[in-house]
Amino acid sequence: MVTVAALSLVGTAVHGAAAQAAACSGYVGLTFDDGPTGNTPALLNSLKANGLRATMFNEGQYAAANPAQVRAQVSAGMWVGNHSYTHPHLTQQTQATIDSEISRTQQAIAAAGGGTPRLFRPPYGETNATVKAVEAKYGLTEVLWQVDSQDWNGASTDAIVAAAGRLTSGQVILMHDWSANTLAAIPRIAQGLTARGLCAGMISPQTGRAVAPA
Repeated sequence: MVTVAALSLVGTAVHGAAAQAAACSGYVGLTFDDGPTGNTPALLNSLKANGLRATMFNEGQYAAANPAQVRAQVSAGMWVGNHSYTHPHLTQQTQATIDSEISRTQQAIAAAGGGTPRLFRPPYGETNATVKAVEAKYGLTEVLWQVDSQDWNGASTDAIVAAAGRLTSGQVILMHDWSANTLAAIPRIAQGLTARGLCAGMISPQTGRAVAPA
């Protein structure tokens, strides 16, 4: 028997989801490279506390060494992507080496409980026809970015917040798992997105653009 209280709870949940969707005039892709690291737990806690979801582009070597953190990423509602095994300049490597970098990372992330990635970010954003051919072999969509937070280059927390403020619907921002300044920027990034009616979405494997979470 379905009670009035149960129906009320369902109605409240549906209304809440509808209200959240109505509040999103667009979606952006928050991405964090080079994890998991010792900073990952704090980053995940801040993202969750601020109602944000993100795509974590993990290095295979770190996924293999820290499988619990890969599982924590998934448990926190994040999506996990492939960022190569050792972060080399792939455009300077042989096809066999590129294949090894990508395939070993697919295996390491899956073995750690992160699922089989569908998204790939080449280290340094460097790509060419050979890299793209190997990506295609593993069914991976290449994801670069439209906004660079410059956190890898020592950008201040204020500068990282300002960079996120330039995001428009569908765009992706590059950030890094290990950056203390990026961690400090998370609450303000969340506030800025909310103020502009934008929500943190997933990156579509079809288009490489940010879309509503599935």
